[in-house]
Amino acid sequence: MPGRHRTAPWQVADHFAYEREATAYDAVLGVCLTQPSIARRLGKRPQANAENVRANMLTEANVRRALEPCLEHQRRFRGALRRYETARTRMDYLHDPPSPETFVLGLLTLVFLLVLVLAPWTYVAGMAFLPAVAAFAVFRNPLWRMHVRHNTGELLMRSVMPVHERLADSREQTWRRELQARGVGPLMERVVEALLGEDSDSLLLPDGYEGLRSPRNRQYVIDNEAYRRLARKVAQREGGTIAVSGPRGAGKSTLLEHCAEEADFSVLVQAPATYAPNEFLLSLFIEVCERYLRDSDYDVPEFARLSTVSRVVRRLAPVVRRVVRFLCFALPAAALVVLGLAAAARSAGQRYEDAVRQHAQNLWTGVAGAAQDVWRGERVGAALALVLLGVLVWRLRRWGRWGALLERLRMLFAMVGGGLLVLAAPVSLFFDPGIRQGWRGVMDGAPLPTLLLGLGVLLALGIETGPRWTVGPIVLAGRPIFAWLLVGDLILAYRTPPVHAMVTDSGNPLRLACLLLGLLLLRTGRWTLPQPEPPLVTRCRNQLYRLQTVQTSSFAVTSGPPALVSAHTSSLSTVPPALPALVSDFRELLTSIAQERYARNGRVVIAIDEVDRLGTDTQALAFLAEIKAILGVPHVHYLISVAEDVGASFVRRGLPHRGVTDSSLDDIVHVQPCTLAESKSILERRAKELLEPYSLLAHALSGGIPRDLIRYGLRIMEIEEKTRFFELTDISRQMILEELAETLAGFRTLLGKQQWTRETSEVLLTFRGLMDHFRHLCPCPSTELHGALRHVAFYDLERQLGSAAQDVPDEVCRLIDEASAYVLFSLTLLDVFGTPDFARRRTAAALRTDGDPDLLAQARQELAGSPYSARSLIMAIRAAWRVPHHAGGTVPAIPRPRSSPCPLHTDSDAPDEPGSDGRARSQPEGGQRHSPRPAVT
Repeated sequence: MPGRHRTAPWQVADHFAYEREATAYDAVLGVCLTQPSIARRLGKRPQANAENVRANMLTEANVRRALEPCLEHQRRFRGALRRYETARTRMDYLHDPPSPETFVLGLLTLVFLLVLVLAPWTYVAGMAFLPAVAAFAVFRNPLWRMHVRHNTGELLMRSVMPVHERLADSREQTWRRELQARGVGPLMERVVEALLGEDSDSLLLPDGYEGLRSPRNRQYVIDNEAYRRLARKVAQREGGTIAVSGPRGAGKSTLLEHCAEEADFSVLVQAPATYAPNEFLLSLFIEVCERYLRDSDYDVPEFARLSTVSRVVRRLAPVVRRVVRFLCFALPAAALVVLGLAAAARSAGQRYEDAVRQHAQNLWTGVAGAAQDVWRGERVGAALALVLLGVLVWRLRRWGRWGALLERLRMLFAMVGGGLLVLAAPVSLFFDPGIRQGWRGVMDGAPLPTLLLGLGVLLALGIETGPRWTVGPIVLAGRPIFAWLLVGDLILAYRTPPVHAMVTDSGNPLRLACLLLGLLLLRTGRWTLPQPEPPLVTRCRNQLYRLQTVQTSSFAVTSGPPALVSAHTSSLSTVPPALPALVSDFRELLTSIAQERYARNGRVVIAIDEVDRLGTDTQALAFLAEIKAILGVPHVHYLISVAEDVGASFVRRGLPHRGVTDSSLDDIVHVQPCTLAESKSILERRAKELLEPYSLLAHALSGGIPRDLIRYGLRIMEIEEKTRFFELTDISRQMILEELAETLAGFRTLLGKQQWTRETSEVLLTFRGLMDHFRHLCPCPSTELHGALRHVAFYDLERQLGSAAQDVPDEVCRLIDEASAYVLFSLTLLDVFGTPDFARRRTAAALRTDGDPDLLAQARQELAGSPYSARSLIMAIRAAWRVPHHAGGTVPAIPRPRSSPCPLHTDSDAPDEPGSDGRARSQPEGGQRHSPRPAVT
């Protein structure tokens, strides 16, 4: 920073032997200061800035600590640097200015070398005599000898200098990497921590929170104890119905999705808010059929669009395009091949026609004679063999592997026949006398064209597997260049008489035909014939047609003479199945699917989510009673998410009587709110920037409910972006007060719907007075706001209203107690998180009873059950954290609220004191301040 004294790194002479070492150390300091983990913490507090960090890193003690892990690499760098400096000093010493003697000597040397290289060996002695004499004369002069020696040494040093320089650069880069990774980087982290002062973890340093922005993303889900329990229960059973019980937002849906994804076949459906058993089972049936078709790689039939011209055209357009493209290439190719091989095919047919006909006649005569002999009874043994063969054929009518056997025989015939035909074409060349004679002439008269032709053929054969390199539009390796090389070789070789005679041999078209036919057979051998549709796929498709369509058929009969025609029309329409038939068909189909998957060691899971949306526990139990008919399918796991009261009904089975849960459910898994460790894991997975104090804050506000935990984590980031606060005290107070304002607004709305009198309306005035304090929210500690919160937190209805308290309905009293307990909980959070020196106070509270931070989340959970038990727990927590609380007596009345916004936070978006990143570093009055303290030494 200009105007400040800064110690240069090379002034620490005890640790750096060369200035280049110190310069490299200083460069590493600059790189480490720009790393995100350090740069984002600079400027958040006044003393933690880049200038102070650099100054602390240049102290002798810190330089020694930074260099200790990398002393070996520094020693190697220093040795390479010493050799480089020595060579440069030697080169400077040997450097002489150019002199006439040097030019003369160089010219004589050049002439001598030219004579040795260019002159014939017979004239070397005579031509080299003059330069040798001149060089001898030069070397007799001492001054000339010194110049030659110095220039030769300088030349050698100049050739060695680049090697030393590159070695020094390489050792320097290695030392810098090690210094950054093991020395300066970790030490600078500690220096920044020390400069930040106490409670450095209370700084919020956001970087990215994609995990909080996508709460349903599977990559951020972690396995908890509930998932492990459910996985064990599923693994222990071959089937059954398992309920997943827990509060709203506890992660039941995520748990079901996780188990459904790991199953071999799974269907996840949502229970309707207003259910009808027939409609729910119908939708589940359709979903199972469609899922099985997709898993079997078959298309799900479409029923929405029927007989429209555009639909037909749209479906036929791709087929027509493929057929036209195929015909555009197939017809010309077939015409050219047929035209070229027609003469060879006719010649082969005429040559072998008589022989083939004679063999066929002989074979037919033999088979017919044998059949006649058996028919006349002359071959008894053959007759018995034929009878046994007929019985065997009849017994094999139900053998299910005929299709696979025929397919293997077809592939075997295609591969063997095609391979033989492909080999027959080149092998026949060795047995053709004309080809052998032409080959001798080629090797004797035209070996070069033949070699080029062979090279072209090899390149053409290697283009399928060879790599390709392209330089602009030029293909250096691939089909185009090899094809053109082959064409050029063929043209060059074809013009030579021996090659021309070999190419135009009369048997080559027949060989080419055999080669093409063999390649075609090999290609067909890899084809797979369309397999018949599996029975289960057919059943699923038929069920979809049955469940989603109404089918009608009609026919007409005409009778009488042509003048008198009468028509009789009958119509048949299918009726959707009733619930009993639907249940029976569904169980039958699901049983078949489960047996198929079970035979392959698979698992079938049917997950029914959102049953707790049905409303009351009575409606949920009625829903379980209605769908009980589809439960209990062998080898099928039903996973059903239910509310806590339904789970409690299953736990109480037999006390005093058995209910529908006992007969419908086989087991239950209770999903409890997250513990503090689990909440930390969730937030660390989704946003690593939320350090432990912020995880504790989100855990306490959410009560360990994962859905609320993620929501509060995102709320913390939102407040940071909105207010530009970085301190835990500011962010926590802003967040707690905003949540409290929203909650109290809801309570006041509920209280406003009650019946009030003039005497009891004092309650509404109390809540109105408290709400006025939230009109100008500010994270600054406010005595007025704190007094208003204490007044409501310890509100005594009888003391405030006197005898009029008896006229307040019980429901109103319950709402007042709930609001008062929640205000006390929020006041406790303000005292715990909104006060400076959180780390020290947490350590002290952990040594006392009820000082565990997890109890704050348990108090939030207890508020959902009873405000009275929650108040008792909150008071114990306040005592453990040494928070002052009201211990009886008169509670001060609600003070008057602020009439104007806080001057320190009038515009939270405008930074008060820009830091290194342009953000504000708020220092509210009475808030946490941090005095400079020495860094690590």
